[in-house]
Amino acid sequence: MVVLTLSVAVGLGLVLLWAGQRRLVYFPFDGVPPPAAVGLPRAEPVSMATADGLRLGGWFVPADGPETRFTMIVFNGNAGHRAMRAPLAAAVGAHGVATLLFDYRGYGGNPGQPSEEGLARDARAARAYLASRRDVDAARVVYFGESLGTGVAVRLATEERPRALILRSPFPSLADVGRHHYPLLPVRWLLRDRFESADRIRGVGCPLLVIAGDRDGIIPMAMSGRLFAAAAEPKRLVRIAGADHNDEELLAGPRMIAAILGFLNELSTTSF
Repeated sequence: MVVLTLSVAVGLGLVLLWAGQRRLVYFPFDGVPPPAAVGLPRAEPVSMATADGLRLGGWFVPADGPETRFTMIVFNGNAGHRAMRAPLAAAVGAHGVATLLFDYRGYGGNPGQPSEEGLARDARAARAYLASRRDVDAARVVYFGESLGTGVAVRLATEERPRALILRSPFPSLADVGRHHYPLLPVRWLLRDRFESADRIRGVGCPLLVIAGDRDGIIPMAMSGRLFAAAAEPKRLVRIAGADHNDEELLAGPRMIAAILGFLNELSTTSF
């Protein structure tokens, strides 16, 4: 009887975990401030339509100066909203890189509920929006993904190849991350949104920059290294010594910005 009771309790717990797991993956924030309040006075509020009928809010942040060398779509991690990526946009904008900051469905006051398939539709909408702008060179669009957003960026790159792909704290699959944090749970069996980036990145074929902190407690550097190893050349791995997952150094710190700009400069001057 005790064994039966325990079995029922465990089974019920797994069912509840399966049903509510997206609350453990996605942490949307509302209350996006005006762009000027976060240091982006020249940002243009924009919106984009998804294939399933949602309208997402975003900001197009032009590059400083007369020349735009690249335009970078930022694919956010699993928490917050676009205003939290303003320092990144400001830092690269000072060096001729425009950015599109946008929020996924359910984030930043947008309608809808986040899921892997939903975020894939949102990414396509962001790319289509840039394609509609006459001031954006489609051949010089770069994807930047952070954490969960690396899975979104990799998937879009398999569908619409960018000039380059930049991944900060990427992972081989979300199941790998789940098993690292919950080793006693059957994560691979339970997981609904899988973000199988290691399988997908083999087919991307554009220049790749991976940036990872060697003290990352959420996505250990070894996981980022596995994703890097699965990718084809040309590629580069930059290790940020002493940086944890949410440290400023991996948000818009000088070493990360220097790595991004150095990579983009090389794209401009060589066949890399």
